[in-house]
Amino acid sequence: MLKGLLPENYEEWHHCITVDCGIPLNSAFIDERIAAMQDINDFKTRQFLELYGLQYHQQVMKWFLQAKGYVDGRK
Repeated sequence: MLKGLLPENYEEWHHCITVDCGIPLNSAFIDERIAAMQDINDFKTRQFLELYGLQYHQQVMKWFLQAKGYVDGRK
């Protein structure tokens, strides 16, 4: 993995998505990304797995689920 170039915790990941990329983490976006990341036939998901590996894929999924909890008011 590209240590130091990729977010290593939820706060860094959240900042990368919302500030650096300017993408609002709303329910629709989060649901779309979770669905895509769960689909191993999705082209972008396959690319992500090839570039960053299964372990990082699983970590990013956890961050999306964590963000979903915040957006849905569960956390």
